[in-house]
Amino acid sequence: MQSIALGRFVCGDTLEERAGGSATAFWLTVAFKICRGGVSRVAWALLVQLKGDPMLKTPIPAPVAALDIAPRTKPSNYPEPFFSRMNKRVKRQLGDAFGLQAFGVNLTRLLPGGESALMHTHSKQDEFIYVLEGTPTLATESGETLLGPGMCVGFAAQGEAHHLVNRSDQDVVLSEIGDRPEGDEGSYPQDDIQAVMGPDGKWQFTHKGGQPY
Repeated sequence: MQSIALGRFVCGDTLEERAGGSATAFWLTVAFKICRGGVSRVAWALLVQLKGDPMLKTPIPAPVAALDIAPRTKPSNYPEPFFSRMNKRVKRQLGDAFGLQAFGVNLTRLLPGGESALMHTHSKQDEFIYVLEGTPTLATESGETLLGPGMCVGFAAQGEAHHLVNRSDQDVVLSEIGDRPEGDEGSYPQDDIQAVMGPDGKWQFTHKGGQPY
């Protein structure tokens, strides 16, 4: 009812009839009249409040093939000696290619002998993994589970530490999804490393005693 009342206020009682009752046509007609300069500042403010500013909408990027998105140039953010352990992991940051900020989406390939990350858990981040190809081993603090294509697993914040390793002779392909909460921390029960998400959105790594790498 708000949109109908606004339309009548802005463009007169006959606009809805001229738009043929279609909500899309209705708002296109309103936008047209606005662009023609026939609407007051008050009407424009009401329109923005109800529908959002049509002049400020972000265009949707064109769809692309996931494999056309270049792999991340830096294989890992870990310092040595952990950086080299990620040299059999290839990540394509699909979400970043579309400007997504609230969460990340990765297409990750693990070569034989590769691992998804150090065994870890997050203080605030939730993670989700879907297996597309291959047979990775899910390793946690309490045991191991062999996964296969079509299987998925989620890791709530402050849950059990985990990572995936590829002990097969074939590549593993995963879809990884995780949010990006401020102040997140990473804990690594098997390694002398800890991580804190800095205010710039980048991980800061230290030894567990606090000494920098």
